[in-house]
Amino acid sequence: MIEVLAHGVGGRTDLPVPFWMALYGAGIAVVLSFAALGFLWPTPRLREDKGRALPGPVAAFLGSPVLLWVLRALVLAATLVLVGAAFLGAPGEESNPLPFFLYVIFWVGLVPVSLLFGAFWRAVSPLRTIHLLISRASGSDPEEGLRELPPRLGYWPAVAGIAGFLWLELVAPDRSAPRMLGVVLVVYGAAQLVGASLYGAGWFARAEAFEVYSTLIGRMSPFGRLPDGRLALRNPLGGLAGIVPEPGLVAFVVILLGSTAFDGVTRSQWWTSLAGDATGWAAVPMGTFGLVLCCGVVAVTYVVATRAAGRPARADGEPLPGAFVHSVVPIAIGYAIAHYFSLLVLEGQQAWILASDPFANGADWFGTSDWTIDFTRVSARTIASTQIGAIVVGHVLGVIAAHDRAISLFKGRAAVKGQYPLLAVMVAYTLGGVALLLGT
Repeated sequence: MIEVLAHGVGGRTDLPVPFWMALYGAGIAVVLSFAALGFLWPTPRLREDKGRALPGPVAAFLGSPVLLWVLRALVLAATLVLVGAAFLGAPGEESNPLPFFLYVIFWVGLVPVSLLFGAFWRAVSPLRTIHLLISRASGSDPEEGLRELPPRLGYWPAVAGIAGFLWLELVAPDRSAPRMLGVVLVVYGAAQLVGASLYGAGWFARAEAFEVYSTLIGRMSPFGRLPDGRLALRNPLGGLAGIVPEPGLVAFVVILLGSTAFDGVTRSQWWTSLAGDATGWAAVPMGTFGLVLCCGVVAVTYVVATRAAGRPARADGEPLPGAFVHSVVPIAIGYAIAHYFSLLVLEGQQAWILASDPFANGADWFGTSDWTIDFTRVSARTIASTQIGAIVVGHVLGVIAAHDRAISLFKGRAAVKGQYPLLAVMVAYTLGGVALLLGT
């Protein structure tokens, strides 16, 4: 079973400062950023439609249909090879590239790639490519389905998809068994293609969990589009402010944050003593309960805080979880980087080693089959510092996003007072995140 090394490499003894100083310093940084915003940020500034258009040649290259189809073809080919390796390659997880590519290169690597290039997975998704090719072969419009996508459906299909994947990654026994993963991927892909045939390509934007994940992260990319469609450099927080609340979106973001918290909890001494010696399916009930509980705690604290945020300004106490959901996205990204940064750098090397012989037949496609993982590529101190930095930066950006939204929704002192509950929750998340990652 693949072990997440982000917690096995680096700890409180590797910190450049004492653990208590890192813990309280992180919380103080969030509070001070909030205080500074009250004086320095009196009016809303974050807008999605602002940016500077990229030079013509650069925009032409990045928007080139040829480049897009080359990337689509490469991703589709890689996907088919990996799914083939699931059934035809080595049955053991340590000798098969699929688990490493799925959990490390794809799931973890999707974060930095989407942060840099935007909704990357939407552009190169093999599911979209297959659906497009089938539509063209049948002479149908890929954007049109047999029926309209119900507006009330929102992101709920993607919520089910991401919850299932995270349960598989964090709870399920034999979660890295290649044959089992191959079946899961085939079933998931078939279900998505059936949904797209019924509702058109718009189904993927609401139901394909990884596309929704990549698109949310891509909102913080420095690249975006102006209202006239031109590619532009923009303020990443401006793209974040353009997120439109729809049914299920809050649940999707909450699950992302809660599942990462659960991953940290399971690596604590407290959880180890609580879970006991149960393994395999015997550990599933406890693991499932813990995952649901962590997501529930995040959901309750966030919803309570956003409901309280509206009371100083609105007599009816209208709940505002959707209005502030964009402010949780950078926090979730920060947690993901903090937890899995070292996994990508270290275990990611194994993916490329195994990719040279995906079917375990003695091939050496890329000349990497005799390589070994270089565990000195990143130091323990660098890992620990990155963990703290990612959590603090993510929360500070969340505070900025929430402040900008609050002063656009509320007037006068209510704009500041309404943020107190959100600030309290974000400070609690910060302290909890640092403690889970770096405490013993």
